[in-house]
Amino acid sequence: MFSGLVEEIGYVKSLRSTPAYLSLEITATTTLEDVRLGDSIAVNGVCLTVTEFSDTHFSINAIPETLEKTNLGKLEVGSPVNLERSLTLSGRIGGHYVQGHVDGVCQLIRLDKQDAVTAYFSIPSGFQQYFIPKGYVALDGMSLTVVDVFDDSFTVAFIPHTIAHTIVQFYQPKQTINVEVDVIAKYVERILSQRELQHA
Repeated sequence: MFSGLVEEIGYVKSLRSTPAYLSLEITATTTLEDVRLGDSIAVNGVCLTVTEFSDTHFSINAIPETLEKTNLGKLEVGSPVNLERSLTLSGRIGGHYVQGHVDGVCQLIRLDKQDAVTAYFSIPSGFQQYFIPKGYVALDGMSLTVVDVFDDSFTVAFIPHTIAHTIVQFYQPKQTINVEVDVIAKYVERILSQRELQHA
């Protein structure tokens, strides 16, 4: 479980592809402070397991299903990524509950730069019902509040602090972004659909 508050930007040091998975080495500092083998780290919002680590980097493996549903397969050596360690029971939750189970990807449509940066993103097909104004969404692991919702897109606002401390500073139009919708909304939908079936 994560909060959606990015701790630092890491960079892909190396990539190694096998038939079973893609192995990534990622440079980091804060994320490595108390790392142990088997720990969970969110990489662009994807919960992954640490398989190796040193004083300067850690390694994770992404299986084909993960690569298909996320933007990890598009990473190259030198690509920046958002990093967050999993929550501890004694920590504060400043964002919202983020599982690290990415539902799909969207595209950045455009950025409008004013006092804050308003970003327009496409809504992944089949997920329109999970987007509501002032609701939660996690984009590349960042806990964000939805501002406006349209037929096939939604907006969020990035404050300068978020831009400076996440990979938002590198975003370009048409970029592929990982999306995780609010898990509570999915549970509510499931419960209501089961009740409808029971009373049908």
